Amino acid sequence: MSSTLRDWDNRHLWHPFTAMSAWVEENAPIIESGRGFDLFDIEGRRYLDGISSLWCNVHGHCVPELDAAISDQLKKIAHTTLLGGSTPTAIELAHELTNMAPGKLEHVFFSDAGATAVEAALKMAVQYHVQKSGATQGKTLFVRMDEAYHGDTFGSVSVGRVEAFHKPFANMLFDTLTVPCPVTFRLPEGLDRSSWIEHCFTAVESSIAENHERIAAFIIEPLVQGAAGILVHEPGYLKHVREVTAKYEIPLIADEVAVGFGKTGTMFACEQEQVEPDILCLAKGITGGYLPLAATLTTSEIYNSFLGNPREGKTFYHGHTYTGNALASAVSLANLKLIQANSVLNNTQKISTRLHERLQVLNDHPHVGEIRQKGIMAGIELVQDRDSRTPFDSHRRIGHQVILAARKRGVIIRPLGDVIVLMPAIAMPEDSIDELCEVTIAAIQETLS
Repeated sequence: MSSTLRDWDNRHLWHPFTAMSAWVEENAPIIESGRGFDLFDIEGRRYLDGISSLWCNVHGHCVPELDAAISDQLKKIAHTTLLGGSTPTAIELAHELTNMAPGKLEHVFFSDAGATAVEAALKMAVQYHVQKSGATQGKTLFVRMDEAYHGDTFGSVSVGRVEAFHKPFANMLFDTLTVPCPVTFRLPEGLDRSSWIEHCFTAVESSIAENHERIAAFIIEPLVQGAAGILVHEPGYLKHVREVTAKYEIPLIADEVAVGFGKTGTMFACEQEQVEPDILCLAKGITGGYLPLAATLTTSEIYNSFLGNPREGKTFYHGHTYTGNALASAVSLANLKLIQANSVLNNTQKISTRLHERLQVLNDHPHVGEIRQKGIMAGIELVQDRDSRTPFDSHRRIGHQVILAARKRGVIIRPLGDVIVLMPAIAMPEDSIDELCEVTIAAIQETLS
């Protein structure tokens, strides 16, 4: 059966973010089961899940409490619609999320993925300006970060463009205002670290001051830009953005799809700089990595602008078939309870420290340009020359070669170009962190020896 599955995979299945012309030769694992933080393929080979199944697994696989939550809900109903009805689990989850979210985020709109959470946020922001008290027309410009990534729908691509991914669609995207990313691995000519960071902070103020009458919202991945290669922002930058946007009464959209649910060390990244966003986007870890679910949270100020007589047309005409799915909501509730019951955020602090310590051996590697880390989010940037920080020719696919070498050693990781990303589940034990680091180091040394 394994050869049949392999053949069908090669013939029929189109994998995301995958060079399909090379897929057949790579003999990638077909994962059949999982236990704890390990995955098992159809040949019985075991792999450590070093990227928390694309940044969403929290407690491991086949967790009894999460399995039971789905099983118990399945005995009642798997799905019904929130269009004209409601479900207990969706109601309870909305209540729980508003209790734990930073600031006064009192209203929850459910969808099914990070990109759709962002898409809802963008539409909310534009419609809010049209319908709020003292409504202002023409506020349709979004401020975004350079190197940002917010998903793959056209709206989320417009505010999070990645040249390699989105070049064919350039003429289909709406205009945005871009501010520079406050990181210092590669500096513009003529600037040192201090002057570049000062420029990044100043650019927020100047860009917003010049365009505030047209700006609908500022969208940011708080503290860390994940898909850009784990770019960790300068401390204080997020707080600065909040202060400037508040000054000009511009909504702040915090996209915590990647950084939320403990990955940076606190439940939400915004907490670390005491920032209260106007809109918060969540997904990935929200269900512990079990089922698709996303949420867009917002304040009463924004929500209330959508209220009125139905004839006024203020309704948010936006939705998804599986909005507030009963099974996903049930397992999400169980996930949140387990995070608290097992003090998982304390574990995050421990394994973040272990991850940092174990990766220090790479600091002197001639092809490691930088190791970036925030919480359990780590990125190891591989370069042709360490001193000049010259990148490898992209055609060599160095990052991809490293993850293949790691796979041979029983660990699954993923690159972002030539940045090797480690993203263990926040509940992973320290001995598994040791294995993850040991194999990653060995794979880098093998590939670049």
